[in-house]
Amino acid sequence: MSLEQHAPEIGSRREQRGNILRLSLAQALAGANSTVIYATGAIIGAMLAPDKALATLPISIFVVGMAACILPTGKIAHHYGRRAAFLAGTVGGVLAGLLAALAVILGSFWIFCLATFFGGAYAAVVLSFRFAAADCVEPEWRPRALSIVMAGGVAAGVIGPQLVTFTMDLWPPHMFAATFIAQAVVAALSAIVLTGVRLPMPTTAELAGGRPLAVIARQPRFILAATCGAVSYMLMNFLMTAAPLAMRMCGHSQANSNLGLQWHVIAMYAPSFFTGRLITRFGAERVVAVGLALIGLSAAVGLAGIDVAHFWATLILLGVGWNFGFIGASALVLECHRPEEKTRVQALNDFLVFGTMAVGSFSSGGLLASHGWSSVLWVSFAPLALAVAALALSAVVRPSLSIERESA
Repeated sequence: MSLEQHAPEIGSRREQRGNILRLSLAQALAGANSTVIYATGAIIGAMLAPDKALATLPISIFVVGMAACILPTGKIAHHYGRRAAFLAGTVGGVLAGLLAALAVILGSFWIFCLATFFGGAYAAVVLSFRFAAADCVEPEWRPRALSIVMAGGVAAGVIGPQLVTFTMDLWPPHMFAATFIAQAVVAALSAIVLTGVRLPMPTTAELAGGRPLAVIARQPRFILAATCGAVSYMLMNFLMTAAPLAMRMCGHSQANSNLGLQWHVIAMYAPSFFTGRLITRFGAERVVAVGLALIGLSAAVGLAGIDVAHFWATLILLGVGWNFGFIGASALVLECHRPEEKTRVQALNDFLVFGTMAVGSFSSGGLLASHGWSSVLWVSFAPLALAVAALALSAVVRPSLSIERESA
């Protein structure tokens, strides 16, 4: 029986376009959640933490929230549909904003960490928008649909930093409190947009579950996809977590830090307008290889100096590299499962990605505090070498098929 015989029903072209438009808009609004936390997390952490070495812990907790919640939200999507998971995620986004505002008002480091945990849960759900877009179009359009929705992050790259810049001083006794209240409102707006998304409900075959995850996870294609996706995301998070605090340690202003982060997030998502076409034309592996090369180049530029221009160039190259590496790896994941297995396999992939991110995030702050920015950059080359080795091995082995097909 072929994979196509299991394929779920998709809507009309008009419904497909409507879904992708709504998911892109929701990505733009919801993506501001992550940007706000990355822009402020280490700075607020340094203000509230009982020990300066814990300054980046809130961002690490954010990543833990992503890893801890991706499998439960995957189960919600598996049993009740993706839209139910999306709306559950937005509740986490609203809670994140309100709890973070409360933490700033009370001066509580641990409440702030709880807030970033909910923010991470929200971010994990938001990243599944890309797979939802792929669900509702024909197979040949999936890489493009995936990248179009990710392109919504361009707006998030503007909304998030500007939200911080224009609201951080609105409540003078409590810097950033108004920012997090505004972030909660933006999350609520995203929920309103998502109510209009129309995606297929789980089929009987999907509820049955398909092959065991252990069988799927042993596929060389899945191992390659998970490795490259995890390394791309971990390094992006590893360097971006440390960069705002490193800029402050080097004497640069908060405005310059916000602007650098804004251009970083734009660089993360702007290539999405054409990444799907590049994947279709050149193949996902080549796009991933370019992404890894750009991430390596970003670290090299960071090692060249500590001027504002060096930080900005590092963040921009890092953003583009993440885009190619992560979206290319996500396209590989789409080749590793049957339709009835999609939510479980995609959730497993994201769990591996976010779990790896947590390791990098926890080590970033301590490494920056004890050894400085240059050590953070040097360490990033180790996981990069692992991903490059996985790509090289894949090119040599060339597995004949990423998915085992049942005989008719």
